[in-house]
Amino acid sequence: MRDQQTTPTASSFGTSWLLLCLAFAMHVWDEAAHDFLSYYNSTVLALYGHFSWFPRMDMHVRTWLAALLVANLVLLVLTPWAYRNARWLRPLAYVFAGIQLLNGTGHILAAIRGRTVPSVQFEGPAPGVYTAPLLVALAAYLFWALRKSRGRLPN
Repeated sequence: MRDQQTTPTASSFGTSWLLLCLAFAMHVWDEAAHDFLSYYNSTVLALYGHFSWFPRMDMHVRTWLAALLVANLVLLVLTPWAYRNARWLRPLAYVFAGIQLLNGTGHILAAIRGRTVPSVQFEGPAPGVYTAPLLVALAAYLFWALRKSRGRLPN
């Protein structure tokens, strides 16, 4: 029987990576199902109207959804390397966890405030808020797993 410390799951960040990928996919569904883009585009236009230097990055549903689906697929395809604790994937894992931590926190704060900017108020819960706590928790788990698996890097 193998020692639990030497199993791939115990010595890598694979499980935490996979769980964050799945939470990210659920979050995209949560945003799409609750009309995230209408609030996002309204916020971008309001900021662009007040600050001429602010980039106008309004998006269309098809482009936004396709980009996020491709990002999700690419991240999921990288999962076997996360289970192998691949050294080259670790910087991307830190970036992925950081982005999702900020993403989830932003959705939670927007829900608490009830708006993004004064002119863009939410009717009901903020889009993406249902899965935001999961993103925050699993991003923290990925950070923890990366730190824990640091000493077990392959040659």
